[in-house]
Amino acid sequence: MLGEPCFPGLFRARCSGSRAFRAYFGRGARGAVLSGLISGGVLGEPCFPGLFRAGCSGSRASRAYFGRDARSLFPGPALSRDERRGAAGRCLSRCCRQRAPRRPSASPCSRRWRPVLPGGGTGKAAAAGGGRAGGDRRTATSRRPLARAPAAEAGSRARRAPRLLPAPCGSAAPAKMSREPGCSRWLLFAACAHLVCLLPPLRARELKGIVFVIQSQSNSFHSKRAEDLKRDILKQAVDLGKELPTVLLIHQIDRHEGAWTILPLMKDFSVTYGRNASWIFFCEEDTRIQVIKLLETLRRFDKSKEWFLGKALYDEESTIIHHYAFAENPTVFKFPDFAAGWALSIPLVNKLAKKLKSEPLKSDFTIDLKHEIALYIWQKGEGPHLTPVPEFCTDDVNSYKADHCATTFSNFLPLCGEPVNKEDVFVAVKTCRKFHGDRIPVVKQTWEREAALIEYYSDYADISIPTIDLGIPNTDRGHCGKTFAILERFLNHTSPRTPWLVVVDDDTLISISRLRKLLSCYDPNEPVFLGERYGYGLGTGGYSYITGGGGMVFSRTAVQKLLASKCRCYSMDAPDDMVLGMCFSGLGIPITHSPLFHQARPMDYPKDYLSHQIPVSFHKHWNIDPVKVYFTWLAPNTEESRNGKNVGYNREDL
Repeated sequence: MLGEPCFPGLFRARCSGSRAFRAYFGRGARGAVLSGLISGGVLGEPCFPGLFRAGCSGSRASRAYFGRDARSLFPGPALSRDERRGAAGRCLSRCCRQRAPRRPSASPCSRRWRPVLPGGGTGKAAAAGGGRAGGDRRTATSRRPLARAPAAEAGSRARRAPRLLPAPCGSAAPAKMSREPGCSRWLLFAACAHLVCLLPPLRARELKGIVFVIQSQSNSFHSKRAEDLKRDILKQAVDLGKELPTVLLIHQIDRHEGAWTILPLMKDFSVTYGRNASWIFFCEEDTRIQVIKLLETLRRFDKSKEWFLGKALYDEESTIIHHYAFAENPTVFKFPDFAAGWALSIPLVNKLAKKLKSEPLKSDFTIDLKHEIALYIWQKGEGPHLTPVPEFCTDDVNSYKADHCATTFSNFLPLCGEPVNKEDVFVAVKTCRKFHGDRIPVVKQTWEREAALIEYYSDYADISIPTIDLGIPNTDRGHCGKTFAILERFLNHTSPRTPWLVVVDDDTLISISRLRKLLSCYDPNEPVFLGERYGYGLGTGGYSYITGGGGMVFSRTAVQKLLASKCRCYSMDAPDDMVLGMCFSGLGIPITHSPLFHQARPMDYPKDYLSHQIPVSFHKHWNIDPVKVYFTWLAPNTEESRNGKNVGYNREDL
């Protein structure tokens, strides 16, 4: 298996089979095992290019790098990186000490190594007492004369235990590593033996120890993307080793309504993978993974300890979506960017599972999952903080910054063919009389021009806008009655050929042009309910819902199924988005999450998080200039012409 490329010097000298093996490893290196590999051609050209020239001979070379028994390679426990480095360093230090010159040999197969006492002395005792270190100890002194040591040193050195050392490979400075080509070749041997000879079986075992969890969704567009990622991971695994890793898709774990919130799955992960895996690695469907680099990255961390790894995000100021946590200094708390992937070591998974068994989840709402998971793991300082991993990236795969990354992210706006037509999207704006004067003008200055079909629904008919009075009184909280009236009107008073309905608040900022591109990836014949996903009571059998502020998108099919059911508001001022989530959950229609919709303002999200997004919407006018926010984040171009003037804004200011 080890053909000519692996041992070029030997095969050029017409060495083959076990003779070639003995010349490289000596009789003590279990020739029966590796000589079979030599004659079969497994190891490639860079494996052992200069072992003898580099100067570590016989079973010493095999034991120094591969362990005391060369058979430990095939099979046996893999050496750790530190063990390999230490072994290679010890052998290098032996190779590159001062030695007496040796007479060149005609063939590398007939080379024999003479005994050299520590410090350069030699003697007959060395040949007799060399032990198991030499390549062929019986003839180590018979074919060439021993170098004479100085008289003053010979007596004392002859009493020391002799050592078989190879021929010189460096300078005369004792006990120092040389920069001569011989030693460089030994360095190449150590590195290549590690890469070519050890990594394939090592990677196979390590890869089997990673459970990949793709945060997928059941909608046909999203499930296909998740399946594509799964196939890519498995294809890379085939190229690296024999054993394939486990790849799970969240939407296929249907035992939990809240599987997407991850924490309810910890007990199942612990039971199923707690003994035969090392890591649970989570990623999104648009995350791209370089499996080799991921293995190299995870190898830096002791898998027997509790690790929480990811790309770190943090709040620059306290925000409502995080319940104003760490208000004094929000930058101190780090949470992972899911787009870059994140990992939990199995010991931490087991710990979380044990805690969840004794203390069920208490939080009612799931708003920003990545922040809430980090909080739960941190346990007010009793658990681990997030450890930032620079190899977990959200740079585009084609970016020059991605060279060092184990993960990248496809940060583009999904487009599946042509954007849907303007006439295919009906926009309903919820408002009330008290906001006609300040919020509606913002809509008209910004995104109204992008919508072909738009109506404003209020508690007062104002022909200047115009608004439509649905006969539903305005309420201070919750607008369930108004929203269901809008759904009825869409189904009964718009063209049946209009497949999409978008319901927004009067302080929602939205890009209709981007939404049209996004909707090109969804089938309106399916019941689609799309937006930013929140959760309520998911740890105890609750439901998911689309938060209304960022915009709620319905396919006509979804509206038809909803209104055909008996699910309605339990009160006129009930929270409309939560009631809709409860109704669709009861109908078995899953909601579809898109992180491009936002319930809050740009300043409420980490800059790094928004940097790899092309957002579709934001919400709220609190303490911001909403017109600036729109033209900075959502306008069709980064600079919009307004009233004959070019208007551009810096995102850093918002």
